[in-house]
Amino acid sequence: MPPSLGDPREGGFFRGKQLMQGIRTARTDTLMWYAAPVWNRLCGIKKEDLHMSKEKYYITTAIAYTSGKPHIGNTYEIVLADSIARFKREQGYDVFFQTGTDEHGQKIELKAEEAGITPKEFVDHVSTEIKRIWDLMNTSYDKFIRTTDEYHEKQVQKIFKKMYAKGDIYKGYYEGMYCTPCESFFTESQLVDGKCPDCGREVQPAREEAYFFKMSKYAQKLIDYINEHPEFIQPVSRKNEMMNNFLLPGLQDLCVSRTSFKWGIPVDFDPKHVVYVWLDALTNYITGIGYDCDGENSELFNKNWPADLHLIGKDIIRFHTIYWPIFLMALDLPLPKQVFGHPWLLQGDGKMSKSKGNVIYADDLVELFGVDAVRYFVLHEMPFENDGVITWDLMVERLNSDLANTLGNLLNRTVSMSNKYFDGVVADKGVTDTMDEDLKQVVLSTVDKVNAKMNELRVADAISEIFVLFKRCNKYIDETMPWALAKDPEKQDRLATVLYNLVESICIGGSLLYSFMPETSAKILAQLNGSKRDLSEMHTFGLYESGNKVTEQPEILFARQDIKEVLEKVEAKKAAAGETEEVKEEEPVIDIPKKEEITFEDFEKMQFQVGEIISCEAVKKSKKLLCSQVKIGSEVKQIVSGIKAHYSPEEMVGKKVMVLVNLKPAKLAGVLSEGMILCAEDENGELALMVPEKKMPAGAEIC
Repeated sequence: MPPSLGDPREGGFFRGKQLMQGIRTARTDTLMWYAAPVWNRLCGIKKEDLHMSKEKYYITTAIAYTSGKPHIGNTYEIVLADSIARFKREQGYDVFFQTGTDEHGQKIELKAEEAGITPKEFVDHVSTEIKRIWDLMNTSYDKFIRTTDEYHEKQVQKIFKKMYAKGDIYKGYYEGMYCTPCESFFTESQLVDGKCPDCGREVQPAREEAYFFKMSKYAQKLIDYINEHPEFIQPVSRKNEMMNNFLLPGLQDLCVSRTSFKWGIPVDFDPKHVVYVWLDALTNYITGIGYDCDGENSELFNKNWPADLHLIGKDIIRFHTIYWPIFLMALDLPLPKQVFGHPWLLQGDGKMSKSKGNVIYADDLVELFGVDAVRYFVLHEMPFENDGVITWDLMVERLNSDLANTLGNLLNRTVSMSNKYFDGVVADKGVTDTMDEDLKQVVLSTVDKVNAKMNELRVADAISEIFVLFKRCNKYIDETMPWALAKDPEKQDRLATVLYNLVESICIGGSLLYSFMPETSAKILAQLNGSKRDLSEMHTFGLYESGNKVTEQPEILFARQDIKEVLEKVEAKKAAAGETEEVKEEEPVIDIPKKEEITFEDFEKMQFQVGEIISCEAVKKSKKLLCSQVKIGSEVKQIVSGIKAHYSPEEMVGKKVMVLVNLKPAKLAGVLSEGMILCAEDENGELALMVPEKKMPAGAEIC
């Protein structure tokens, strides 16, 4: 071969008609080739080895929000996506698997301020932690995108400008109820019990100049698309929810810029605005693979778009099945083939949150149980459509029953008997019995059952099918009783065949397990001295080489654990992290000068009610005063309070406070005040608003 052209296996290429390019993937050393037929024959490359012969499969997760460390419920999604990506590779697809982090927004700006660092420093730290956990869970992503990546930010600016030039985006004012944690605006009618319909937290009124996207322009087109493509939104219940609750009642135009905070991608032609989170975050699915708004798309984009699967949590299904498709329509891009809204993984007492103190982190679980045990649990315990539950008791039960007993004990018994009776040699002597056929039927049918479940994204059901295989192997041991056969010299060939059947069956089951528990799959095959089977080979029984030897020293795959010991470790870890309840020291008390006693009649003259602060601003030319508009029943009172040093106007909005409502109006710093907001003061002069202990409506009497 002419040295100037180079060896294609080293990444060389021909120019002209016989162009060849080798691309080394991020996660494997597989060389994927585009080649002319003559060049293929010269290099001995088979048709089935050609990258171009494989059907592409582009899968994404939602990008994780960098407000803090992800808990196991967040981590479930990346493990679920990884199992799908791995299985698609096993099916022969050319998979591109993208994940990453969503790094802009008001919530991050506030958290960075609280931490005393810049927003970029804050997201750098959290993004690194998220990536560390994704890697800890052995996920095989090809691209980890960050929305602070320079290429992404530039493309978002181009996209915004293009939509504005088309007339899809226009400038106006937004006035509505805003949820800071969700970074979303809602109308009064969308609120649930006066709170955010997504997270249940308090919302506050907000008004600001903003750019809007004309959602209604594309609404009917999207409705038609969803009706014509029933597979687009899955499960079907999510589709019905989007159609009935949002699309059919009519879409409102969407706010796509903000001016009340700075941590975002600036609108380059109007830099006081930053691009609002969803237009920024959702476009990662195209910018991450090289979309260019000017038409200079990368080959990776041309090959992989549209995405085959967006895998997301059910709580953000609306953004991915309404906003995102409409954005794509505006860009004249095809829509993703499917959006799957997976259910939540809940703690035993509900959705995980730091405020509830019920958060479980993936790295803590891995420390206790190991990576693959955690992967098995989150994948196996999540139903297709309904929320799953995670508890310490259930995890220990699954570990002991499914992993240590059904799988681990099966492997250990098989390897131990092979060593005990035949010095580790596994040979098929062909001495069969009727019970062998039933075992083989179960084993050989498993791959088709798993295939069918995975094609429907029923991952938990797919894993259950594999464990049906392992359970059948255990039953086969009970049926054949190898220990009894070993006592009869005339049944040694039958004994050898039984053990061969077990080893062959476990090899197939272990190979199928790879997509879900890759480390365990490798350990199983290593102990059996077997090789991982392709899916196409799993319809054939007997590929394990007769006369091969299993390991001489079998290892325990999963050790049984005691729930009491596990809980003790959990509590010890919480204590080390300072999360357990500390013994409360006796709180200091304050004595103040006593005032003249009043009569009950005097007290009855004062009217105290619960008020809700609907807006608040600093009083000009005053260092101490805030002016609040307080909703009390059906009326709104203006109240001036000397609490500026202790609360910002933003903190005040949305709070329920105790108000003396019939105090005679007076002017403070030239501003009329129509009541008094009650506070408590400590020995250092720090103030705290007096707020109701329980949920109370504005106007409730304090008596």
